[in-house]
Order: sequence, then structure tokens, then C-alpha cells
Amino acid sequence: MTDVMTRRNLLQGALALVGTGAAGAREADSVRRHPPSKGVYLSYYGVGDRTIQGRVFGLLDRTELNTVVIDVKGDRGFIPYESRAPLARSAGAMGPVRVANFDDLLAGLKAKAIHTVARVVVFKDDVLARYRPEWAVADTTTGSPWLDNERLAWIDPFHEEAWAYPIAVAQEAALKGFDEIQFDYLRFPSDGRLGAARYSRASTQQSRVEAIARFLRQARLALAPVGAALAIDVFGYTAFNPDDTGIGQRIEELAPLVDVLCPMAYPSAYHVGIPGFRNPVAHPYEVVFETVRRIRGRSAQAPVQIRPWIQDFRDYAFDRRSFGVPEVRAQMKAALDAGATGWMLWNPGNRYTADALDSGNGRD
Repeated sequence: MTDVMTRRNLLQGALALVGTGAAGAREADSVRRHPPSKGVYLSYYGVGDRTIQGRVFGLLDRTELNTVVIDVKGDRGFIPYESRAPLARSAGAMGPVRVANFDDLLAGLKAKAIHTVARVVVFKDDVLARYRPEWAVADTTTGSPWLDNERLAWIDPFHEEAWAYPIAVAQEAALKGFDEIQFDYLRFPSDGRLGAARYSRASTQQSRVEAIARFLRQARLALAPVGAALAIDVFGYTAFNPDDTGIGQRIEELAPLVDVLCPMAYPSAYHVGIPGFRNPVAHPYEVVFETVRRIRGRSAQAPVQIRPWIQDFRDYAFDRRSFGVPEVRAQMKAALDAGATGWMLWNPGNRYTADALDSGNGRD
């Protein structure tokens, strides 16, 4: 608790450091000392729902799980607590979920030696894009903010003046006591009417990769004084594609800038399969194994860990099969067999296959 209070006391001064290039006082090494991470995701709405929260925390108490990834800035741009980050209040980021005892909740997890990860969605931010439309990806046909397939607006990754806000949200989360910051949607859009998307500069592989790398460098400098580890979610196909997959993510450029690479190795997401396996949902072990193996090979020159997201939800792209105990366990085994330092279960509704998890304490 003392450490958490110290971080709270640092909050006001530290937020002012965002974007200033302040050097770190101590290394972000908590992720390196932690045993293999066996994680579970708790969504923005889940953390505010006592039933869902209790269900997920119950799994942390009685199974091998030792890590929880909590939405701190979710897919729509909402933050589940009163934030002091610049723009959060004026933009309307404190949405329908307001967890009044969030700091106590986090302290309780840390008291149980749970590795806490703050998920911060970066450029997919409907709240900020509508508040500051000059920062948004523009629609060439309407002049309004461009919308993806979920009808959500995005911040233009080339607008560097917009970067300070998600970095401040991440820094605030680290100061609250989160062990690790995990950036998601730190990329360019991949769905929707992409031909109608207009950016503030020419979108090429080089410019996209450079923008994502510059963001990460700024974020690392801002987080360094607090000591939180830095992670990034990446498309599973980044393991296989030599280019940036059209979204600014290329393993060789990302690996030296983060502590953890988190490929989203959901078999359902590999819409054209992977080499040797045209139907990925029928081969969950092979898909996860190959994803981790290839990313490890391409990031071998960097001291980065690989911790994949794995699928604990029904297939949506092929035959709509259920993913149950055999499929979930196959992915867990594949991740560790391929040299990952753990795995994280993803289910958007936070309904997990408990029978796939070993009992006991994964924090020993």
C-alpha cells in the first residue's frame, strides 16, 4: 500500500512530464522478475459489473491465473475511473462506467501478488476523435471523421499533438500501481472503407512504421520514471508478413522498443490461414506455436518477451465452432512450447473456460 500511495503522490508532477523527454529513474523490470504470466482480460464494462468482476477475480483466486489485463482506456475511448489526464474530462472520456473504488480494487490485486496490466487503446478513440475532429482520420467523402466497421472514429496516428493524451492516460495508470502498460490499437485502421480514409500526411509503409515507433519512444520516456513495463498488442499476421501488414506494425522495429510483444494469435483471426494450415480453427496448437516461434525468431536481437493472446471464444470466421477445454489448453501448451513467457485468455464478454485452467496458485 505504501508503494501505491507514493505513486499517487507523484501523480500531479509526473503527468506534467508527458512529452518532455524526461529520463527514467529506475528500470521497468517488474515484468522480467514475474513468473510466467497466465492472464485473463477484464473489459471496461466488466470491471464495473460486480458479477463479472467477481467471476474473473474468483478465477484469479482459485486457478493458475496470476495476471489480469484491465481496460483503462477501452475500445470506445472510455476510462472506468475519475481521470486527471489532460482532455479526459473535457472530451467526455468518463463514460457510463465509473468504478469509485478503483484504487482499492487495484491495491487488493497487488496484495495477492497478481501481475496487473493496464490495457490502453490508443488510436481507436471515438471520444477524442469527435471532440477534436482536426486530429481524426478524415473521410474524404464527407469531411467528417472517418468510421471503421463498428462506426467508431479514429485518431490520425500522424497527428503527434494527439499522442500526449493516451500517453498521459498510460502514465496515470502506472502511477496508480499497474505493473505494466499494454497498448492496443497502436496501429493504423484495418477495416472499414479504407480508401476513403485521409491522413495528415502520405501513408506509406515507411511513414506508418516510423509513426508507431516514435509514439513508443515518447511513451517509454514518459513511463520510465514510474517503472512500469511496456507491452504492445500486435496482429497475429505480423509474425508471417515481412511488411507492416498495412497498419504500421513490423516486428523488427517494434521489438527493441517494448518489454513484451503480445501477438493476437486467435485462430479465427487468420482469415486465409497460415502456411500449411488453411483452416486455422482446426489447428489451434499449430497456429499459436508458429506465431510465437516466428516472432521469437524475428525479435531475437532484442531483449523482449513474447506473451500471446489466445482464443477463448466461439469461432466467428470459419465454421462457428466452440472453443472449449481441448482448444484452449492446446493454445496454452503451444505458447509455452514455442518459448513464450506466458499467455493471456481473451473473451470479450469475460466468460472463460474455467475447466481449462489448473487449480492452485500460479504466483508461486
